[in-house]
Amino acid sequence: MKQRQFEQLVDKALESLPPQFQQLLDNVAIFIEDRPSHSLLRELGMSANDTLLGLYEGVPQTERTSSYDLVTPDRITLFQRPIEDSCDTDAEAAEEIRRTILHEVGHHFGIDDNRLDEIEAGWDAKG
Repeated sequence: MKQRQFEQLVDKALESLPPQFQQLLDNVAIFIEDRPSHSLLRELGMSANDTLLGLYEGVPQTERTSSYDLVTPDRITLFQRPIEDSCDTDAEAAEEIRRTILHEVGHHFGIDDNRLDEIEAGWDAKG
């Protein structure tokens, strides 16, 4: 998939977020990288064989205090190649992008991985 097509799918996924979530995505920048670096995987305690689709870096809204001011934007990074490698079709890639964005936005709102796993299991049960 060309990078521009991937970017359009990311934009569509962001636009699909409920308006109240879009309004709360304050001071967040979205990045697309080809794949995570080996040093990033090591830093996260992952091996080169592990798959990382997205990453949230920043201060979750639940941890922000009154001194949270004049800080660089939080980052949500999507890794294009691992997402594409995990999907067989463009439609599956679009869904994986949407799920990955929802997962990383969840971290921005202070939801930990265990709770996100529970939420995502509920999505799968409904699907």
